[in-house]
Amino acid sequence: MNPRYEYRALLACDIAGSAGRGEQWLQEIRRVLRSALSDALGTSDLDVRDFVYVDTGDGCQLVAPAALSKAALLFPLLPELGSRIREHNRQAGADSLLRVRAAVHAGEIRLDPDGTVSGAPFEALARLLDSAPLRAAALAGTSGTPLAAILSDHVHEDTVGHGHEGLEADAFTTADVRVKKYAARAWLWYPGSPIGPRVDSVPDSGSGRPPAEPEPQAVEQLVQARRNGTAFAVNRGVQNIRYNDRG
Repeated sequence: MNPRYEYRALLACDIAGSAGRGEQWLQEIRRVLRSALSDALGTSDLDVRDFVYVDTGDGCQLVAPAALSKAALLFPLLPELGSRIREHNRQAGADSLLRVRAAVHAGEIRLDPDGTVSGAPFEALARLLDSAPLRAAALAGTSGTPLAAILSDHVHEDTVGHGHEGLEADAFTTADVRVKKYAARAWLWYPGSPIGPRVDSVPDSGSGRPPAEPEPQAVEQLVQARRNGTAFAVNRGVQNIRYNDRG
């Protein structure tokens, strides 16, 4: 059998701050992430068994079924995933607290007969996941946000603003991504951002009540991250990025 090429939606997740916890705790938070993702997919009327699941060590990549729309990887999936991570963190010790970075992209990928997947869209997905704006967003708030996500401009253009439930345009913040030779505009989504997201639209799992609104934040703020000497400022929802790209 020959490989085939198909257009697919892609989701990648990475556990922030996983290094240095030790093997036992790493395996525990990996288990928590996979369980939270599987539950969030189920609540979103999706089945993890329909996806190609690629374990990346401290995270995963999901290749959506061919017929699944890109919007289905955003809402209600992202709020549901964030809700489950928050629920876990309420009862977790310091070593098993979970913060997750997520990236969503789409494109034509190669599917080999042995089940492996590859292609340029995975490179873009990895760059988005490793980008300084997303890393900084994951540090937002006093203890970090449970889930920060970034959308490629392609996904944002094809989903947000097209009337899909839960995808209000003002819940996303634009950011310029530059990682190695990859440079592109992308869109951030994270609880506690200056203009969203509207996490009250999805009830918190098990509580029967919507999660509390994030504390109001000033529209102008400065967030600093040591990685790659990055600093970015938020001004009226537009993030201006300065980089020290060291390869």
